[in-house]
Amino acid sequence: MAASSFDDPASLVPHPERGAILAEVHARPFAPLETPRRLLHFAFMTDSRQAAADRVALSRFCAERGVPGPLDDAKHHRVRFGETSLRWEQHSEFTTYSWELPGTEATPFLPPTGALPHGMRGLPQPGPHLVAADLHLMPVAAEPDLGALFDPASLAASLVDNGGAIAATDFRAGADGFVRILVLDRELTPARAGALAQRLLEIETYRTLALLGMPESQRIGPSVRRAEETLVRIAGTMTQTDGLAADHALLDEMTALASRLEAEAASSNYRFGASRAYDNIVQQRLVAIGEQGHDGWPTISAFLARRMAPAMRTCQMLQERQADLATKLARAANLLRTRVDVALEQQNRDLLAAMNERTRLQLRLQQTVEGLSVAAIAYYIVSLFGYLAKGAKDSGWLKIEPGLATALFVPVALLGVWAAVRRIRRGHGEG
Repeated sequence: MAASSFDDPASLVPHPERGAILAEVHARPFAPLETPRRLLHFAFMTDSRQAAADRVALSRFCAERGVPGPLDDAKHHRVRFGETSLRWEQHSEFTTYSWELPGTEATPFLPPTGALPHGMRGLPQPGPHLVAADLHLMPVAAEPDLGALFDPASLAASLVDNGGAIAATDFRAGADGFVRILVLDRELTPARAGALAQRLLEIETYRTLALLGMPESQRIGPSVRRAEETLVRIAGTMTQTDGLAADHALLDEMTALASRLEAEAASSNYRFGASRAYDNIVQQRLVAIGEQGHDGWPTISAFLARRMAPAMRTCQMLQERQADLATKLARAANLLRTRVDVALEQQNRDLLAAMNERTRLQLRLQQTVEGLSVAAIAYYIVSLFGYLAKGAKDSGWLKIEPGLATALFVPVALLGVWAAVRRIRRGHGEG
């Protein structure tokens, strides 16, 4: 590491990530907005390949119009095309385009909202389309009838930014595909108007992304319910003693169930975790806009709490059910494995007892054979001794009868053979 001194801060060796960390708090700054303005906001789901292709397409789009494109490592880019400007942002799994147009019309949400003005076309869709919002920033002097402009059954309207503006929306996609958001400027500065518009668009974007967990919960809900029912059946069957083969079959079924559950949890945990994170961002943005009630309509946060919170609780509940089911399944599998191990130990004990009995019988048989062997060997030895005695008698060496000598030799032969066999067996035992 190069030498550095506190006397010259510029010579200090920086941490490799210091620049990125310092720049993070300045990422995606609020752009000031002059009233009246109109913003057409789009969000597309993009993976890494689609995001890279989108960056190339935007760079080419900007180069064709003589304006700078995004840097290679940039996550956001703002560029102006005459009276129109574009704000582009790339996130981990989605990309947003926000077109800022003049809002000179006195009546909000007039066409063209279904098509971009000439000169803004030519960008390919980067991925599956998810969000389209049409936000009008207008002076409060032109306040329309909100009940006639939006669906009264879904209308949410609030005083926001410490009473500096009125924000209203019904969160419904119109015939043109846009969710309409009206912001009536009471006393906003351009900086406050830009921050408020961006936060309202983020609320619409992130509440839609958060609700992506709901279809996932509906998809895996029946599977989780079937897994719970299967586990109850297996647990009930475990109370019966049907033998080791039945326990092995139950263990195989439980292992297959655990594998399916883990696969589903792996595929859904990311979506549920992302939904929870997006919902937290929505709640933060709702706090940031500083809502107050307006003209008796529900506030935006109250409307979303009534409609969005149940969906988030459903996703959370299903994720908890998956985790709880996995815990119960692991516990039941351990109990069943213990029962299988105990049954195997009992089988091993019975097998060892049978082996002991066979060994004992073999030992007794061996002892019987040894006794017979002593008699047989002694018989052959006595027979040989008888021939020797007859020969000795005939040659005059033996003075007594061979039969008597042979009879006297029988105990000696038996004792000798028995002693020799015992010595051999003792030698084998010591070995």
